[in-house]
Amino acid sequence: MSATATLSAPALASAPRARRSISPWIIALAVVVPTFMEVLDTTIANVALRYIAGGLSATVSDGEWVITSYLAANAIILPLTGWISAHLGRRNYFLLSIAVFTIASVLCGMSTSLGQLICFRILQGLAGGGLQPSSQGVLLDSFPPEKQGSAMTLFGIAALIAPILGPTLGGYITDNYSWRWIFYINIPVGLLALTACYFVLEDPEYLKKDRAELKKKPLNFDSIGLSLLVITMVCWEVLLS
Repeated sequence: MSATATLSAPALASAPRARRSISPWIIALAVVVPTFMEVLDTTIANVALRYIAGGLSATVSDGEWVITSYLAANAIILPLTGWISAHLGRRNYFLLSIAVFTIASVLCGMSTSLGQLICFRILQGLAGGGLQPSSQGVLLDSFPPEKQGSAMTLFGIAALIAPILGPTLGGYITDNYSWRWIFYINIPVGLLALTACYFVLEDPEYLKKDRAELKKKPLNFDSIGLSLLVITMVCWEVLLS
């Protein structure tokens, strides 16, 4: 057996770090920014619901679906993140999530009816839901074991501050500009994050190896399990909302 085959997953994960000159803190900043943006969108529209409903000729109670649809989509995609990432590659999936999230944000801002906005919010939630677990995986693979605690602290601070800042920022933007800008604000951040992640992210060797092995196997997907998961998550989210 070769020396590479006998290495454990953590050892393989640390191998790319020794060869790359990019600081892990730059990688951390690149992945935490889009994650912050995604978590921010869970609350940024809360205080703007009556403006959104009024602008789209809908009732405020119907406008609450703007929040519920996003959270439900987030809940659906989170358990699937590992499977999708393993088949597409974590870097590819992360970049795809940022791109689709940004495009969905543009479409949300351009919506002309509440139905359109809800559909685009679902797309936004499905794209953004994979950013949190993927960014945590990137942080753990980019930092040596003794600094992983600091990296996860940075992630935790971003995940904590974003939902707190959301209503304040959403209220300011809505009062001074338009409710549509609570979605348009994601465009420059998304483009900047997409560019940064494109240049600094790289899958570790053990993920590349796992992906190569998966390609040799037939695609195995539990569609019935996914359907039941979607129904359960949506029902729980609607009930709790």
